[in-house]
Amino acid sequence: MSCRIVNNILYLEGSLNAETVPETLIEVNSLLKYQNPNTIDLSNIIVLDSAGVAFLDELQSRLTTEGILLLQGANPEVQEVIKTFSSLKLEFPAQERKMGFFEKIGDSLVLAGQNFYNVMLLASEVFYWALIGIFSRKGQRKGSFAVQCSLLGSQALPILSLLSFIVGFILSLQASVQLANFGANVFIADLMAFSMVREIAPLITAIIVAGRSGSAIASEIATMQVTEEIDALKIMALSPVRYVVVPKFLAITVVMPILVMFSILVSEIGGGIIAIDYLDLSVYTFVQRSINVLTLKDIVTSFGKSIIFAWTIVIIGAYCGFQVKGGAEGVGKATTSSVVASIFAVIIWDAIFSLFYL
Repeated sequence: MSCRIVNNILYLEGSLNAETVPETLIEVNSLLKYQNPNTIDLSNIIVLDSAGVAFLDELQSRLTTEGILLLQGANPEVQEVIKTFSSLKLEFPAQERKMGFFEKIGDSLVLAGQNFYNVMLLASEVFYWALIGIFSRKGQRKGSFAVQCSLLGSQALPILSLLSFIVGFILSLQASVQLANFGANVFIADLMAFSMVREIAPLITAIIVAGRSGSAIASEIATMQVTEEIDALKIMALSPVRYVVVPKFLAITVVMPILVMFSILVSEIGGGIIAIDYLDLSVYTFVQRSINVLTLKDIVTSFGKSIIFAWTIVIIGAYCGFQVKGGAEGVGKATTSSVVASIFAVIIWDAIFSLFYL
């Protein structure tokens, strides 16, 4: 029988019975002069009888003040012997049960339902304070709306311009090859106007805003949560939602349709270059057909999409920021979750709009 103490764990190996208990007791007493373990590892115990259990009870009385000594690694036979002969409260760590496939699915669905419920609660609070904030600026930083309009709107124009121009250029280039084969060159204007206004421009703008502004919102709120600034606002009787989230919510509501309109114009310029140079359309023809093909419903749908996308991005970003746990690692996870969830939600909203507003 041998024993050793490593990291506050007493490891017993061999047979612990009436013959080995006396010498084991002497060896353990010498080890206990230097440190007191809080756990006994029995994974290498081969034989255990009532004398060995009495020895474990004695260790429990000496080492613990609460009458509990944690045992680990005991096989079922050893555990049964301990439960039969022990006069004290010897406990074994609970073993985690592996979840089945359907249990994992159910657990994921429950978690998703809880997150959705919490997001709806946050959304209702944001809408409430946003409505109040239109008429009263109390509880908000002075000039925060203008600052957020600049951060979320004007500073996003360079990258949005570049990507919109490239997308319009590529879409027109690919479509022009097929239209030229059928002699339908003039329909490139219809295709560009309809696709960019109804689908592509709002979606591109939302994805860029989600990756750029949504991540910034999540990281800012997550950092405030980690550094306890959110708690400080609550102590000062200020609503964190009204003070931090509402200015961003109101600002993105205003700037998002403007960004979409700007994206449409830039992408039309990119598409017009191909239509004029490759398909020999005149500038007047391209512009006239682009305007004539659009209806008021198309424009309203486009701007309506952009506002819904904007609200979704801000609310998801704020929710991920408020839910952060831990330090810098938690902030990074919250930022990543915000971008992924926002883009996913935007695509779902776009699919819903496509189904109901054909």
